[in-house]
Amino acid sequence: MTSFVSHTTVDCHDAYALSEWWKALLGYVDRDGDPNEPGHEECEIHDPATGHTILFLEVPDADLPAKRIHFDLRPREGSRDDEVERVRGLGATEVDDQRGTYGPGTGWVVFADPEGNQFCILRSQAEVDAGPPPPAGD
Repeated sequence: MTSFVSHTTVDCHDAYALSEWWKALLGYVDRDGDPNEPGHEECEIHDPATGHTILFLEVPDADLPAKRIHFDLRPREGSRDDEVERVRGLGATEVDDQRGTYGPGTGWVVFADPEGNQFCILRSQAEVDAGPPPPAGD
């Protein structure tokens, strides 16, 4: 089991303005059917030639963290939770567990590599496609 870089995330104060700036610089575009607009807290742009994606994510911190760019990784096979266990086994340090933050079956886990660089483990594409599990009792 391995993961792949789903996208590169940049923590920022104004996701829309920063995404527009990087679009102009790189020639990236908004995702079809999901245009970025002023006030959006998450703005995603991608390279039409390679598909590389950058996600600009607003954070509430007055001072942005020193490590503002990180990879979001998606398991190639298996589940997010299986990959979380594999990553722990490789010696990554868990920084924050956001599983279930937005409801059952959602979220991610933040890890740091041996030098402190942070990355997130997301749900696999199969888990995303299946959607969140029904609420308990359904």
